[in-house]
Amino acid sequence: MKRKRVSYAKYGYLFSLPFIVTFLVCTLYPIVYTGIIGFTNLKGSTMAFTDAKFLPSLGQGLWDNFVDTLKAPTFHTAVSNTVKMWIINFIPQITLALILAAWFTNNQKKIKAQGFFKVVFYLPNIITAATIGILFANLFAYPKGPINDILLQLGFIDNAYDFSRSATASQLNVSFMQFWTWYGNTMIVLIAGILGINPEMYEAAEIDGASGNQQFFYITIPNLKTMLLYTLVTSLIGGMQMFDIPRVFQNGLPQNATLTATLYIYTQAFSGTYQYNKAASASLIIFVIISILSAILFVVLKDKDEAKLHKIIKKQEKEYRKKVKLAKQQLLKEGR
Repeated sequence: MKRKRVSYAKYGYLFSLPFIVTFLVCTLYPIVYTGIIGFTNLKGSTMAFTDAKFLPSLGQGLWDNFVDTLKAPTFHTAVSNTVKMWIINFIPQITLALILAAWFTNNQKKIKAQGFFKVVFYLPNIITAATIGILFANLFAYPKGPINDILLQLGFIDNAYDFSRSATASQLNVSFMQFWTWYGNTMIVLIAGILGINPEMYEAAEIDGASGNQQFFYITIPNLKTMLLYTLVTSLIGGMQMFDIPRVFQNGLPQNATLTATLYIYTQAFSGTYQYNKAASASLIIFVIISILSAILFVVLKDKDEAKLHKIIKKQEKEYRKKVKLAKQQLLKEGR
């Protein structure tokens, strides 16, 4: 008797259905909706989407919202601030994360209480960004705040310093908060990447007399290229979406010094004249900027040796298929 086969494929579709529905409703629909708004005149708190009209029907150019956004000095300031604060926070973040990852995975030193230290370093990432913004706003409060009290007692300043009025201090504070929040997460990702490297490579290096620094620079870093690229791209995307901390900490002040791209979009959409069309166009422009920068990073940081090997394999497969095809044609001619 033949056994009846049971197909489990349908269960796979059922298990993936919640994600598909959530993605369509919470991600794809808002993206499409935002894209459409960017080409309309939708603005004002009382204007309904059904009343909005496409710009060409109003005698305007289809891309006018995007052109106006790109010409806006405030938008340029927001993008510039975002990039600057991301760079200031990412360089020390990736540096410290690499050092800690190498420290925790060093078999020669065998750090004690690793679990405790990992939890402590990762803890800031668990705290909500809004909470961190409120915490640091109180730490740097003027005229009475813990930071001012410490500086006064140590004699570094004679009078309380208002950090909120300094553009440089405000940007450095936001950058530090971003760094403090995310370095633990980056460290965990890099530890996972290092643990995925073949341990035999380190054993061979130790036998050859390689020092810890040599193993780090000649084994760990080259084999972490993919993970470093992932960290860089995800950090770039997260950095360009910086919102909670600048919003709660300074809300763009002073003089738009902490105004980020996402905060600019929020301000356009939910304050003043409620320019949803301009906010949507700014969102799409930021999306394009992130896509271009991510593509550049993939091209610059991709493993060239692996790419060459992939091309060679593809070429060999193509030649093999060609030979098989010719062999079949030859057999058909011979009548076999």
